[in-house]
Amino acid sequence: MRLPAIRTGSWLALEALTKHLSYGRLAVACCALAVLCSTAAIAARYRTSRHPPPRHEHSHPIPYPNLELPLQVSGSQYEPLTWGNVPGWKDDDQLSAYKAFRTSCKPIAAQRGAPPDAKALGSSLRDPCRIARGLDLADAGKAKDFFEQNFVPLRISRLGEDAGFVTGYYEPILEGSRTQTDVYNVPVYRRPSNLFVRGKNQSSVGLPNSGPVYRKIGRRKLVPYYDRAQIEDGAIAGRGLEIAWLKSQTDLLFAQIQGSARIKFADGTTLRINYDAHNGYPYTPVGRVLIDRGIIPKDQMSMQKIREWMEQNPDGAKELRRQNRAYVFFREVQLSDKDEAVGAQGVPLTAGRSIAVDKALHVYGTPFFIAGELPIESEQSKTPFHRLMIAQDTGSAIVGPARADLYFGAGADAGKVSGRLKHTMQFVMLVPKGLDPVARGRKLPVPDARPSAKIAKEFPQTEPPKDKPAEKPADMPVGTVAGGTAKDVARDGAKDGAKPPAKSTTSAAAKGPADTKDAAPAVPSAPAATTPVAQAAPVAEPVPLPAARPDIPQPPKKRRYRRHRHDER
Repeated sequence: MRLPAIRTGSWLALEALTKHLSYGRLAVACCALAVLCSTAAIAARYRTSRHPPPRHEHSHPIPYPNLELPLQVSGSQYEPLTWGNVPGWKDDDQLSAYKAFRTSCKPIAAQRGAPPDAKALGSSLRDPCRIARGLDLADAGKAKDFFEQNFVPLRISRLGEDAGFVTGYYEPILEGSRTQTDVYNVPVYRRPSNLFVRGKNQSSVGLPNSGPVYRKIGRRKLVPYYDRAQIEDGAIAGRGLEIAWLKSQTDLLFAQIQGSARIKFADGTTLRINYDAHNGYPYTPVGRVLIDRGIIPKDQMSMQKIREWMEQNPDGAKELRRQNRAYVFFREVQLSDKDEAVGAQGVPLTAGRSIAVDKALHVYGTPFFIAGELPIESEQSKTPFHRLMIAQDTGSAIVGPARADLYFGAGADAGKVSGRLKHTMQFVMLVPKGLDPVARGRKLPVPDARPSAKIAKEFPQTEPPKDKPAEKPADMPVGTVAGGTAKDVARDGAKDGAKPPAKSTTSAAAKGPADTKDAAPAVPSAPAATTPVAQAAPVAEPVPLPAARPDIPQPPKKRRYRRHRHDER
């Protein structure tokens, strides 16, 4: 049974109430939106007043294209030259240098993309290398023409200096053993597995020769690696890191300084070792320590002198070695006795044509013409040296734009020559023609005139007239009387009775009281006749300086805030 619906109110009244509530909610929402917008506007205006937007004074575009600047080598100065102005250029045999340059071109041609570190030459050597790969020259004259056609010479030196500095290095030949004996008991270590360099891994060949190096403790903790004293005392002994064994720590030190060595064994075989890593400490030259201590004079310093002193002073040699906390680790290289040592570029060096340079400034493969005099034949000789050299190696002590280490080969004779080199030389860097700084400089726009010059033309400044000295009246002669002027005397007389002195050269101070009383009064229109003793130079009256401006403290500016009054309704 269906029950009838019971009506309890008017549906129209409920609908009216719903509409009223909807309009009310809409009004509240509009008010809230208006308050929010006004608050945001006030906050934005406050932020603008506290932090005004930056003004872009040079927002207009540059009126010339963005051109490349001329060659820039950090901390250097250079001078463009012509080939005729390069001293000794015609006397050199450029064919040997050309062969060394072609050797450097192999890794240069294998590079792809931009070099990882920005240097002055960058990748500009790729063009000359591409040309050299197609030219198998056998004539010195043609090799000379190759360099003249593809490079421009620049005399380069450190900023503020007029020359560079060279030393020499070589590959020592040492006696050794593959096993430890009573005679051969100094280990030659390979790179330890707990040695870490940021950005490198254990498979990297030839870690950097500078910068921090760490050893790992546990899983995460890194601390500085052992120094020379700790390693000599056995910090890494017994870990299977020994490549070979030498007779003395002095032999090992010189092998580490040179960066490579040949170890001759008793069976006639030879082991070639090369630099692989270091322990992270800066290199300290032991020769400099001996000079500072006054043991060896500076003008007599050489590697032979250092070795002789160490052999004669074993205890002092141990302390001297440990002044150099740097330590070098080696790796074996598969080279025959006829092959030269491998440089940092990864190519075999050429005796007399390869140099070590600062790798932070120069690109491997860059030709340098080095000119001067060196003691090649003997310690006192001054052999003319004019050679084109190729940058193929580096060293931790080779720092600067005009600093080089000349490679002279392997053996005792090469060691004697390189050991006595420490001379200033002229450096001429050969730059590919694509980076010719003179040609680039011609393309750069001339800078605008200085604004001060324009202002001076529009508003010429005239010098103020100089003050002229005050002229003395013609009827007022000035004479020196008893250490003072006539004006002073007249002023003193005016104090006593305003009676000028009589016509005499005697001063009023020398007269008695009777003379003063009998003196006749002077006529005002007639000046007193005096005989000037010495004319005084006219003195300009000093102009008083204006009073200093009073330092009136300014009241601090008060920030005004706009107050809004809200009426309650």
